[in-house]
Amino acid sequence: MIRKKILSVREQIADELRSDIISGVLEPDTKLNEHALAERFGTSRGPIRDVLLKLTKEGLLVSRNNVGSSVASPLSPEIQKLSISIRRKIEEFAMKEISGKLTDEQLQQASMLIDEMQMHFDNEEFTELTKADMAFHQFLIEQAGGEDLVNMWYPITIKMRMNYKRINTSGKLVDEHRDILNAIKDGDAKGAINAVRKNIK
Repeated sequence: MIRKKILSVREQIADELRSDIISGVLEPDTKLNEHALAERFGTSRGPIRDVLLKLTKEGLLVSRNNVGSSVASPLSPEIQKLSISIRRKIEEFAMKEISGKLTDEQLQQASMLIDEMQMHFDNEEFTELTKADMAFHQFLIEQAGGEDLVNMWYPITIKMRMNYKRINTSGKLVDEHRDILNAIKDGDAKGAINAVRKNIK
């Protein structure tokens, strides 16, 4: 059974807004009103301000003085290409660090995240699939380099996910993650790196 982390109110609000942005429900340049969001989530404006600041730091929102927060635009093709290159380098480093070194419990946790991806893919829950996809990669990054490496990787990856189309068009996506995990389990760093390169597009 997949264990779910208990989220604070702020984390729940951030997660829901993040989903709206990733899925395109909240389109680029959409202005976010603190009062309306506080009503939507049944909370005061304090937690909403904290969430908007968090999502701004992640690159999903932009904040301007006297204007407020609005949804950021997706990356330009040139910046997207650069982001892919940087993300690959980080994950290739991680593959070298963890191949053949994860415990049985860690391998099981990663496998459960893939099972979650499969479930969301089968149910055509593509935003949830995107989040499970990210959770799988983030788990591996964390095992390789802890919070420092995650903090380097996360902003690049979350920004790449805005209106990410491949996730609902490729049936190979879940299998690509199984290939990554199988190579890690076998201690095949080169195979894990090749699998990561195929997956990150």
